[in-house]
Amino acid sequence: MARPRALDGIRVVDFSWVRAGPWATRWLGALGAEIIKIEWPESERGRLPSSTTPKGMEVNLNTSGNFNDTNVNKKSLTLNVRSAKGLAIVKKLIAVSDIVIENFSSRVLQKWGLGYEELVKIKPDIVYVSMSGYGHTGRNHHYTTFGPVAQAASGLTFLSGLPEKPPAGWGWSYMDDTGGMYGAMCALTGLYHRNMTGKGQHIDQSQMVSAVPLNGPALLDFTVNGRGSKRAGFPPGNRAHWPGTPIVNNYRGATVAPHNAYRTAPGGYNDWCVIVCQNDAEWQKLVEVMGAAAWAADEKYATVAGRLAHQEELDGRIEAWSATLGKYELTERCQAAGVRALPVQSAEDRVEHDPQLAQREMYLELDHAALGRHKAQNAPFKLSETPVFNHASSPLIGEHTREIVEGLLGYSHDEIRAGFEDGTFWPTKRPRFAYMEDMLR
Repeated sequence: MARPRALDGIRVVDFSWVRAGPWATRWLGALGAEIIKIEWPESERGRLPSSTTPKGMEVNLNTSGNFNDTNVNKKSLTLNVRSAKGLAIVKKLIAVSDIVIENFSSRVLQKWGLGYEELVKIKPDIVYVSMSGYGHTGRNHHYTTFGPVAQAASGLTFLSGLPEKPPAGWGWSYMDDTGGMYGAMCALTGLYHRNMTGKGQHIDQSQMVSAVPLNGPALLDFTVNGRGSKRAGFPPGNRAHWPGTPIVNNYRGATVAPHNAYRTAPGGYNDWCVIVCQNDAEWQKLVEVMGAAAWAADEKYATVAGRLAHQEELDGRIEAWSATLGKYELTERCQAAGVRALPVQSAEDRVEHDPQLAQREMYLELDHAALGRHKAQNAPFKLSETPVFNHASSPLIGEHTREIVEGLLGYSHDEIRAGFEDGTFWPTKRPRFAYMEDMLR
């Protein structure tokens, strides 16, 4: 018998779209909650034709790879909530649900008649999570944002970039994913409070404000030292120190060498391994791994200060050795000796070649009606008593409309048919998918 999951029996009405909100409900679904995604084909930006549609496959509302990764573990109900009939149906659904999640700007759901003040009349203990860019309070609460825009206001964009160059921003909209995890945390907190007190609440999360703590020590530099944000020297990434720049602490520990990404065999686009020695003892361990080469015994490499002073030469000599080994073999040798080293991994490396991720079942295959069999990301954490896993691929748009409206809410099949004809469940001028026609027979 399957073990129960932590959120079995919890129902979530999901009004979210694009990335941050759907990312939150994705994980609630992995924890066992029933996620009912309210969609409308004319406005679901996440389902629009996408560069992530597999080559050779028809581009339609069901074939965006990005959407189908973000929306596993959910059911789809297509519903025009801006019609009187659609509004009545969704309110009936909320009356038998536990959580509502939305990530529109602050005024949208209120205009639709679905704000917290209205829904609490229907379900007094509802947990209502808003995940707008600027929150529902403050002078700018009506501002609209996306993840990269919120990052700019939060301070993160400025911190990324090269000296004397414009702010670079981040390579991915991290605040969508980070904001999604915050959103899931908010929902769980509200659910716990409801279970303890019997009372629901409105949880007002701002995506921009959620990014502010990620500035970390840059904020402390201002509040404690009175110094503004700065990008002095190159970004502290692979190297703890870049030649020609002042040796300053990069907020992650001592400034040391070696501390870099080194070329590995066979020299392809992503054949690199990062190696870090935090002290002289770890450096001596690396020397042994490299075969105790005569050059490494030179006194100028014996101390951190010496290695920093001769970092360019040091890195060249290390790379002459690292280039003879594959990045995974190099990693194994270094780790066995107590040297901090890990491979630089591409998406293919993580999904297909990383043994640790494989054993933790980070990527398991799911069957999708439009995309076929493909791998999807699982939860990055394990629970010993209540399993966390992807139990269903992302839904086809409107796939569960009949199941929810007729099966859960008790509407008749004739009412379902009428709703498709009058535009409640699907735009009257948009062609229906074959599975919708089957649904109506």
